[in-house]
Amino acid sequence: MPNTKSAERRMRSSARKQGRNRAAKSRLKTLERNLEDALAAGKKSEAGQAYRLLSSALDKTAKTGVVHKSTASRKKSRLGVRLARLP
Repeated sequence: MPNTKSAERRMRSSARKQGRNRAAKSRLKTLERNLEDALAAGKKSEAGQAYRLLSSALDKTAKTGVVHKSTASRKKSRLGVRLARLP
């Protein structure tokens, strides 16, 4: 239990941020799974669209600090290479 008013406020704001971050990470995982499925099925156009959505979401979460910018960049790079390798 918080002892001061400011600690109480921080607790509330931390809970809000935690919920937002959890939702953002969950969305990233879903988008990544959609891309993986499209890559596994060999559907290039569907994978391209999924890659664009995931890339955008990674940039937005990196901008707000949910994931580190290097992590977002690395994921985009590796998935882009896999997309380019599709026949």
